[in-house]
Amino acid sequence: MWLWKAHRTDKEMLEEVLKHIDTEEYGIGLTKFKAIRKSLGLHCTRQQGHTTESIHSVMVHLHEMYPKAGVCKTISLLFHEMDMSVSRSIVHEYFTTYEPNLVRQRKAQHLQQRRFWAAGVNDIWAIDQHNKWLRFGLALHTGIEPFSGRIMWMHIWHSNRNPQLILSYYLDVVDELGYIPLVTQSNPGTENFGIANAQTMLRQWHDRSLLGTLQHRWMRTKKNVMPEITWSQLQCHFTPGFESLLDRGVQQGWYNCDNTLQQLIFYWVFIPWLQCKLDAYRNRVNYTAKRHDRNKVLPHGVPELIHSATEDYGALDFKVIVDRAAIEHVHKVYINSAHPMFDLVSPAFGAFLEKCYTMLQRPPIGHGNAWTVYREMLALIQRQEEAQALHESIMDVEMPAEHLPLIEGLEDLPFNETDGNYYMGGVGGGLGLCKLSMKFLLTSG
Repeated sequence: MWLWKAHRTDKEMLEEVLKHIDTEEYGIGLTKFKAIRKSLGLHCTRQQGHTTESIHSVMVHLHEMYPKAGVCKTISLLFHEMDMSVSRSIVHEYFTTYEPNLVRQRKAQHLQQRRFWAAGVNDIWAIDQHNKWLRFGLALHTGIEPFSGRIMWMHIWHSNRNPQLILSYYLDVVDELGYIPLVTQSNPGTENFGIANAQTMLRQWHDRSLLGTLQHRWMRTKKNVMPEITWSQLQCHFTPGFESLLDRGVQQGWYNCDNTLQQLIFYWVFIPWLQCKLDAYRNRVNYTAKRHDRNKVLPHGVPELIHSATEDYGALDFKVIVDRAAIEHVHKVYINSAHPMFDLVSPAFGAFLEKCYTMLQRPPIGHGNAWTVYREMLALIQRQEEAQALHESIMDVEMPAEHLPLIEGLEDLPFNETDGNYYMGGVGGGLGLCKLSMKFLLTSG
């Protein structure tokens, strides 16, 4: 299924399948493979046979959420979110017919180039927060594997300043994958102390020669390039439709971020739904090949495939396998799972909101009715006597102050800068592949 999501051809998928079976005892031909694919409901573009008329209603729906999506992004949206495989010519014809103004706007845009290089997959994980939606009480955070371009996580919550919360994003991915990069990097900020400490502790747990050095890069004078690019792309391809929806609630007077009751109902309704949409966006980006760029030295292809099958792209993978006991130890040292920051709303108020949602027949929340559900929940709660006592108890609760100190006495890794280009990974003690090669020659000589 993951190869289908990555838009591999039947021949490419079959070649990958044959790598994992005993071909001396078992065999499967291309014709049989196609028949199996069709039986699973995975029909190619020609078999689905879409026209501009057949995709019209879906395109109208997608345009509400993604008003600035171009042809390539729309093809990806149709495939990943609507299970529709539509040819480029059909989508282009649709835009030419129904959205001529959007086509002119897309042609007028100019791309800006930023330079970045890494030694291989899992050399670096770059992390960053995004504060453009703080006016709604929403905060975003992401982690990127720069070499492949894979988005490791992208989360939305009511904060991105708590070091325990940020560390939990990192540890959840590490627990899922079973490995860490050579180094992590971020902008300076106390919210990143948890990841800096955990990355350093896990690296030193498995390599005692690293004692005394911080295995995290602080981008004090250098740009944290890859997350900035990720946020720029999100701002272009995801944000406009959802931001206009959120602005509508504020402009209509339905939502005031300074009203505690309204804010908590807003969190409860919107955050889980927006997280689902961000998960779909992350999945779509990870399984979609970026447009070919002749100035790009890093491998071209699907980020998920570059990340998981690095050797197929002639690249190196620097992942460090970690013991389960080490992950559990770091979690125990730095994370208090009972911390209120991990609650969407307080447990008591959450149970009450569930009760009210059930009274409304539990309608599925989507782009077209999110504010309707919110307003109906608010109106229902304001009529409930039980809500008054809960509201008063909420007003009395203060989020505990959070302070997670950075491990003391650690030296920063050096970085290699040549002709204005700089390397901020962890290979060769921070100096790159040249340093690693020299070390190999000295030891082997």
